[in-house]
Amino acid sequence: MIELAPSILSADFAHLADQVARAAEGGGTIIHVDVMDGHFVPNITLGPQLVRSLRKATKLPLDCHLMIENPDEYIPAFAGAGADWISVHFEACRHLDRTLNLIKSQNCHAGVVINPATPVEMLSEVLDIVDYVLVMSVNPGFGAQPFISNSLHKLSKVRELREQRRLNYRIEVDGGVALDTVAKVVRAGAEILVAGNAVFSHGDPMINAQNLLKAATEATLLKV
Repeated sequence: MIELAPSILSADFAHLADQVARAAEGGGTIIHVDVMDGHFVPNITLGPQLVRSLRKATKLPLDCHLMIENPDEYIPAFAGAGADWISVHFEACRHLDRTLNLIKSQNCHAGVVINPATPVEMLSEVLDIVDYVLVMSVNPGFGAQPFISNSLHKLSKVRELREQRRLNYRIEVDGGVALDTVAKVVRAGAEILVAGNAVFSHGDPMINAQNLLKAATEATLLKV
């Protein structure tokens, strides 16, 4: 099942609740929240307070992507603010197994994220723990970056490992997902499509979401 996770990083924060609602009307089923600390990535964005406000504005699951150092210190706060899913970067976690189990202890789905230069094989020992794997198809930190095509083989590898090991995690992709790339990522194995710029940066988020999902669905019919 293909799902669209509109990323509020590209939304108009003066009208955030309305924009999220429009994206949901267009078929978005998960709201993606990019959290950046200015250390792990070169940008600063959102904290638990915004998640708490967003929780009041939508009933959709909130997918909090923690692009931060020392995520263990903040996971309980994001869970308490209303996060449903929390993902952390392989590259940011000294004790990844412990961090993923901390997320689960907060009654949230646990996800692991890998940057473009990180091999999929580095996740081998935690694939049986995670609920989802997020493959970054841009270098994290900013929206509206061009898609890194090398991520396609990584998505395929994550899917192959799931089949080989008979696991149930879902496969998410984030970065440069738009009308010209969505078919490729779906064919490679992506099931949860994070899209910010393509949904919120121009036009009506509802129509943009519908068009992305239509292209993704058509691609699944052609997937081999």
